[in-house]
Amino acid sequence: MTKFQAFKIDQTDGGVQGEIQTLSLSDLPSSEVLIRVRFSSINFKDGIVSQPDNALVKDYPIIPGIDLAGEVVKSSDQRFKEGDRVIATSYEIGVNHHGGFSEYANIPADWIVPLPEGITLEEAMIYGTAGFTAALSVHCLEQNGLSTDDGPVLVTGATGGVGSMAVAMLAKRGYEVEASTGSFEHKEYLKDLGASKVISREEVYDGKLKPIGSQRWAAAVDPVGGEQLASLLGQLKYNGGAAVSGLTGGTEIPTQVYPFILRGISLLGIDSVFCPMDTRKKVWHRMANDLKVKESFNRIKVVHSLSDVQDTLEQILQGQTRGRSIVKMDH
Repeated sequence: MTKFQAFKIDQTDGGVQGEIQTLSLSDLPSSEVLIRVRFSSINFKDGIVSQPDNALVKDYPIIPGIDLAGEVVKSSDQRFKEGDRVIATSYEIGVNHHGGFSEYANIPADWIVPLPEGITLEEAMIYGTAGFTAALSVHCLEQNGLSTDDGPVLVTGATGGVGSMAVAMLAKRGYEVEASTGSFEHKEYLKDLGASKVISREEVYDGKLKPIGSQRWAAAVDPVGGEQLASLLGQLKYNGGAAVSGLTGGTEIPTQVYPFILRGISLLGIDSVFCPMDTRKKVWHRMANDLKVKESFNRIKVVHSLSDVQDTLEQILQGQTRGRSIVKMDH
């Protein structure tokens, strides 16, 4: 019987506790595709899952890890066969279905993307949900009409996973990128990723909300939300758009209608969780081609083992991580 290691979280009266356990394949949920996980990645959402009484997890215990990449071991679905290299991110993975912090994972076939030509399994997890979210943001902004001739593009929360990837991808596409951060000590890091200008988050929102302000940016990638999002909306150029994917700055947007009715601003919601599969495959293909930021991978990635997961989850919740934290499985 196959035994393997996994980081498992359980909730008791004493709170939520996570530990590495030795499991059997029978401990995994029944699904069509068994994957030997080679890499996973650690996201802010994984951090939330590790917190007591969070709104994401319905039942414990759970193996977290919303991202995974590896090879198919066994499949009852004709779309996948043994040896296929695959990616699985989002849906219910790592939240209400055992996820990627495990040497094996059983995943529904409908949640799986074949690894595109042009990227490795490790590179797919340097991307992970954060990279996919960044790429989907760029994709949606371009579908909304954004071009490199329109002027600078703002990226908020630029040292985080989504922000770092968005800076690098936009720069790769030839955009002038202004990176906003509360961690100015990482200015050179952001410059290395391709930011033409690094600004403080106070330059986006100085504590005073104005219904509408000077036109500064053609578009924005915003994984932050809250008052900072409300502020930047009033500073976008005519027909600009903001791709919104996060809430680290708050869930409420205290804005007014003026940016929308006076400047034709678009507020674009970015959902990486239940994104339709045809769009998902298209965006992953772009991540392996015109959005690929291979030259930035080594700057962005920090490699961990399963034994590092608990500490890294705590760090990501406290905003103490930079770039992308990936987990390499030791088979």
